[in-house]
Amino acid sequence: MSQHNKTDIHVSLRGVTKIFRGADGGASVHALGPIDLDLKRGEFFAVVGPSGCGKSTLLEVLAGLSEVTEGDVRFEGKPIHGEVMDGVGVVFQEDACFPWMTVFDNIAFGLRQTQLTSSEIDKRVEQALAMMGLTPFAKSYPAQLSGGMRQRVCIARTLVLQPRLILLDEPFGALDQQTRLLMGEELLRLWRETGATIFLITHALDEAAMLADRIGVMSARPGRLLDIVETGWGADRDSRIVETEDFGKITAHLWQWLRGESMKAIARSGAAA
Repeated sequence: MSQHNKTDIHVSLRGVTKIFRGADGGASVHALGPIDLDLKRGEFFAVVGPSGCGKSTLLEVLAGLSEVTEGDVRFEGKPIHGEVMDGVGVVFQEDACFPWMTVFDNIAFGLRQTQLTSSEIDKRVEQALAMMGLTPFAKSYPAQLSGGMRQRVCIARTLVLQPRLILLDEPFGALDQQTRLLMGEELLRLWRETGATIFLITHALDEAAMLADRIGVMSARPGRLLDIVETGWGADRDSRIVETEDFGKITAHLWQWLRGESMKAIARSGAAA
């Protein structure tokens, strides 16, 4: 992967705030912001924060699935106004495979909504299958695969669209610890090969510390950025960095922030009960 131009801003957020209006005159919920953030082209950025802090809301704003109440969100200089932008791909935690389709057809689904020829679609799907180690399972159905392999299918379905910005919302949350680390290595390899900008939401501090160039730490609701931690890892990193002293320092620093913010969130939910 070529060196990223660190001055090239791929995504920018300025004064981004999200307030959910209460139904039938009920109380509004200030979910997010204000947030200012720049994502550099080709970087791997992760976000951690206590439950209910607005992490997924932030991702939905970037995906164009939710409009901001205030502020400005831009992708490649163009404003995002509550619609999915060309060049943006999203992978959610939920198993989004279509159970009645083979692995091949699951991955091809989005491409078949485009103007691409059948031969071009087949070529892209075959490349994605090979990249994700799924070629032997092209004719299998999701029920015949493990949870980790089904998530690979979901990631491959996003990759075939060749997004320049990949948004990941807890993609490995349902997997066990060992599988998550190995899937993380796969994700790093894909990041190096595609050069895409990746924005990852995760609850797992070790996952964020291993995968990201930078980690944004969010406060209890309304979610704001309290700190941005630079990991200092090289692009060729893998799961072996979890054995290093610096890895322990990063996760400890993240936990210092999150322990206090998580206690605030629990106290507020208790008071509201």
